[in-house]
Amino acid sequence: MTDTDRKIREEFPLLMRDDTIYLDNAATTQKPEQVLDAERRFYETMNANPMRGLYDLSLAATDAYEEARAKVASFIGAGRSEEIIFTRNATEGVNLVAYSYGLHNIKRGDEIIVSVAEHHSNFLPWKNVAAMTGATVRYWDCDEEGRFDPDVLDGLITDRTRLIAITHVSNVIGRINDVAEVARRAHAAGAVVCCDGAQSVPHMRVDVRALDVDFFAFSGHKMYAPMGIGVVYGKYDLLDAMPPFLYGGEMIESVTKERTTYAEVPHKFEAGTVNAAGAVGLAAAIDYVNSYGMDFIESRERELTGHVFDAMKEMPEITVIGSQKSEEHHGIIAFKVEGVHPHDVTAILSDACIAVRAGHHCAQPLHRQIGIMSSTRVSFSFYNNLDEADEFLSAISGVRSRMGL
Repeated sequence: MTDTDRKIREEFPLLMRDDTIYLDNAATTQKPEQVLDAERRFYETMNANPMRGLYDLSLAATDAYEEARAKVASFIGAGRSEEIIFTRNATEGVNLVAYSYGLHNIKRGDEIIVSVAEHHSNFLPWKNVAAMTGATVRYWDCDEEGRFDPDVLDGLITDRTRLIAITHVSNVIGRINDVAEVARRAHAAGAVVCCDGAQSVPHMRVDVRALDVDFFAFSGHKMYAPMGIGVVYGKYDLLDAMPPFLYGGEMIESVTKERTTYAEVPHKFEAGTVNAAGAVGLAAAIDYVNSYGMDFIESRERELTGHVFDAMKEMPEITVIGSQKSEEHHGIIAFKVEGVHPHDVTAILSDACIAVRAGHHCAQPLHRQIGIMSSTRVSFSFYNNLDEADEFLSAISGVRSRMGL
């Protein structure tokens, strides 16, 4: 372990206290001291309901919450902080778009295009919108390596296309999709794009204006922030025209028996008591990521991915799912071990104190598209190191013998 490895690791209390080699980072990441301290500091020094009081504690909480919103906007390249809505997670963010935009702009006979590689969170909401409105979902299939052909998309787009749902980075195979090109083709047809950024924001530079997406959702817990805080970005004019998602406290300007006037964007989408401590934790996570720089983080994760990918390709009993080029696996490698169920693979690795994920990874349509029901997934963070990667490779090479094969 290098001095840099040791320094980074020491910033994560759980990694210092637990012997587990944690390689399930696509599911959630561990939290550095800076994030834990920020959330604790909020509750210790400014615990009050934001935007509901004129006393010092409430004003401090409001300032911290809105500063977090501005920091998120800057981090993902939004044009203004009002385009950032805090949610519980990416799932809630996509559902907000589906209910507030989809149900009010998509009608019977309209069409929604959904990529087959979507996490269920950007798949099921659009099936539901179609069922509730009478619209039709058309599916954009990939090839066996998870590649999406833009010419196929052109064949799917019609004058009835209203929305395209696409993931930025696949949570199964780690492939980066050309979202900017999807947006260009969608907008030429008068459609909008809802992008799942849960696997891109923690691992690469993201600029939502450069991508030109209309909606973009991600979760804080996948980028070192607390669980229970997420973000949906939306272009301001679209958000301004959308009705609220939830109704209740703080999302109104005024209420009488006869009439209700909703608050301005983004507050009309943030009903009830908000997760201010989570937002502060997310802001601290952004500061933490920025302290190392995304170039450094991406370089380390690329090195780890390439190291493991190249070694696994030399193991005849291992089949890597998706692209056969390591650079097209952005921190994520899904694989099969010949003759061994993915759940048995993870159980054997768990015995060696190595945490990976098995199953369909909330992406059953993609697994069916590539002809399997489930897989094992190893996913990296920049706090992992080559020593851990080698321990994983050693353990995976012995799985079949452990099963008596």
